[in-house]
Amino acid sequence: MFRFSFLFFIATVSLNAVSCACTIPVFRYALDRWEADKFHLVLPVAANNDAALTDALRPLRANGKANLEITTSKDAATQAVLFSSRDNKKPIWTGALDKEVLESLLDSPGRQKILQQILAGDSAVWVIAEGEGAEDKAEVERIERRLKFLEQVASLPIQDPNDPDSQLGPGPPLKLKFATLRLRRDNPAEQVLLSMLAGPKNNFDPATTSFAAAVFGKGRVLGAWPIEDLDDASLEDACMFLVGRCGCRIKSGNPGWDLLLNVDWEVALAKAGETATQPAMALGMKKPEVVTIKAEQQNSEAPVIQSDPGMQGPFLIGLAIFLSAVALALLRWQGRK
Repeated sequence: MFRFSFLFFIATVSLNAVSCACTIPVFRYALDRWEADKFHLVLPVAANNDAALTDALRPLRANGKANLEITTSKDAATQAVLFSSRDNKKPIWTGALDKEVLESLLDSPGRQKILQQILAGDSAVWVIAEGEGAEDKAEVERIERRLKFLEQVASLPIQDPNDPDSQLGPGPPLKLKFATLRLRRDNPAEQVLLSMLAGPKNNFDPATTSFAAAVFGKGRVLGAWPIEDLDDASLEDACMFLVGRCGCRIKSGNPGWDLLLNVDWEVALAKAGETATQPAMALGMKKPEVVTIKAEQQNSEAPVIQSDPGMQGPFLIGLAIFLSAVALALLRWQGRK
């Protein structure tokens, strides 16, 4: 059903892309223009009696770096609760809160690595939560091999530096790269991250199920899937969506959910852009106006998936009609079963 739903979504996005002049790939459009959704931390009244916790919360309440809003419970609750939003009533975490616990809610080694890869310009970070078994190891290695292959054969949309609709914001150079990050499911420091990665409406237990989640933009999770269900075709669907041109500019019109990250994106992206230009400036070169967009070819015999810009309109129309018909037929067939 994941592939059926994703094909239907791609067909819809393709229709929008025909009339959208923007050629920025989805992962970079999200990094430039989509603000992270706010998580909701509800404190018990007793939290006001903890001076150290109160001091730690003060900068977070005053437009802090983290995408987090904080309120105090109106009932007799004795524990703090973290939700993915005000509307979602399924807790991400529940427990006693002090300064140290607050720090673990806001950050973790895994989230630092995700930030590092995104600010380096990677298209997506595939976080793989794995167990100890040999089967898990084999599945993870298969996923990593497939991502490396897709990185070699795919290409980004051709960019026009004179197109006002396709101007990149401050940040790292535009490139095509799929990073992976392995996390143990039983890692105590990453339990909050694993719960967030699994999603607010997940249909599996992240503590007992090995899964993979694709993270891009300002900590946006495209989706999370048990690794045994994530076949090569599904990996390709997800990756090609992320590196394809952004067909729907409205964040809510795209799939996914956000992570809680303690970062000032405006400052971090500006710094990433400055770091990227330093080597060229050191050699006396002009600051580049056009970035390299083609993936590094590690295998010269590998085919490159790229479309002719002049044929994009007719091709997308035909593709959208075809995929819509296929998706509709599959959904009707599924409904008759």
